[in-house]
Amino acid sequence: MLVAGTTLRFGGDNGSVVAKDLCRRHELAGARSGRGRTKTGFLWCYAVDDRPWSGPSHPAVAYIYSEDRKNRRPAEHLSSFKGVLQVDGYDGFKRLAGDRADQSVRLAFCWVHMRRGFFQFHASTQSPLAAEVLARVAALYAIEAEIRGHPAEHRHRVRQERSRPIVEALHEWLQAHLGRVSGTSDLAKAMRYAIRHWPGLTAFLDDGRIEMDTNTVERSIRPHTLLRKNSLFAGSDGGARHWSIAMTLIHTAKLNGIDPMAWLTDVLERAVSGRTKAHELSTLLPWNWTPPQELLVTPLAA
Repeated sequence: MLVAGTTLRFGGDNGSVVAKDLCRRHELAGARSGRGRTKTGFLWCYAVDDRPWSGPSHPAVAYIYSEDRKNRRPAEHLSSFKGVLQVDGYDGFKRLAGDRADQSVRLAFCWVHMRRGFFQFHASTQSPLAAEVLARVAALYAIEAEIRGHPAEHRHRVRQERSRPIVEALHEWLQAHLGRVSGTSDLAKAMRYAIRHWPGLTAFLDDGRIEMDTNTVERSIRPHTLLRKNSLFAGSDGGARHWSIAMTLIHTAKLNGIDPMAWLTDVLERAVSGRTKAHELSTLLPWNWTPPQELLVTPLAA
């Protein structure tokens, strides 16, 4: 599964990650300074993680830097990608899927992003209507917690039996209540967002590999979101591109339960010394890497 996107303000070859069958995307924000000015750049995050459905692929994440977030960027990044792309509602990904005459990219939308509008409205108003939506979404997530880690076929069967009735009832409820609330209210906006993205929100019901949300990417970009001020050190577009490479290596190692420092230290030593030949480089990938006997590696939680 591939998840995508990131936005940073700043003043490798990712093909093996992007060319998976399922992709997710998200965005992040930060800052760059130079010559007394601040420039906005964007770091896009694409991730693959088959563990929720016991799939065969190893988890990986790829960061790609660009100087803008024009909606043509996803098409450039994913030019050879075919499969399911799990995203929020960013128009660039809708354009990517719409431009594929062969319909080779199918969008799955994120329930966390859909839920957010209702959560925020409920937090500020205690609206019983928003609470009703939140309760129904919580019921879906309770089912997901039970089936996470099971094979795709099992997840699909359970979702058809238990999740689909909840989803279909929620859709009917949204359509019935949309006309009863003020059209300019934030609650109405949240309802319209959900209805507008419904085909992609329900994609998980028919494909056991798809998660309900883009949390794989959310977890990968959270360190950058928390440390935005540190992005000032990037200093230039080149610095941001180097940062994207470093983050690709570090977070892919973490997803595979590998200590990034231990792995990168050993990989660089083997490559520079010539102990690992060019045709053997695949053995240094995080999921193939075997640490030296003298190196004690403490497994990390993904």
